[in-house]
Amino acid sequence: MKIYESAENYLETILVLQKRNGYVRSIDIVNELEFTKPSVSVAMKNLRQSGLIEMDANGHISLLDAGREIAEKIYERHTILTDWLIGIGVSPETADKDACKIEHVISTESFLAIKRSSEQ
Repeated sequence: MKIYESAENYLETILVLQKRNGYVRSIDIVNELEFTKPSVSVAMKNLRQSGLIEMDANGHISLLDAGREIAEKIYERHTILTDWLIGIGVSPETADKDACKIEHVISTESFLAIKRSSEQ
């Protein structure tokens, strides 16, 4: 299944909010990403239909296994790339923004090389 950058961003955001708050609602995603309620609603519907998330009767959003796998992969890329960029002298704010862009397009080979070099 082809997952688009926007879906990856939503899944990563759900993971981060879950870690931070213990729960996730659509309004939390709206506030975190500064997107409109209708945009987030459509995205959550698409992620639900793709089998990546589920929503309970109270509106709490949970990652399903496939969604969690994608979210954790993107989150790992984001954190490692952010730390790597900071380590080579990029400001934390710029590193975070750039990592968010790079995490979706970097090849597995290049990412693994950066990860290895960061662990040394």
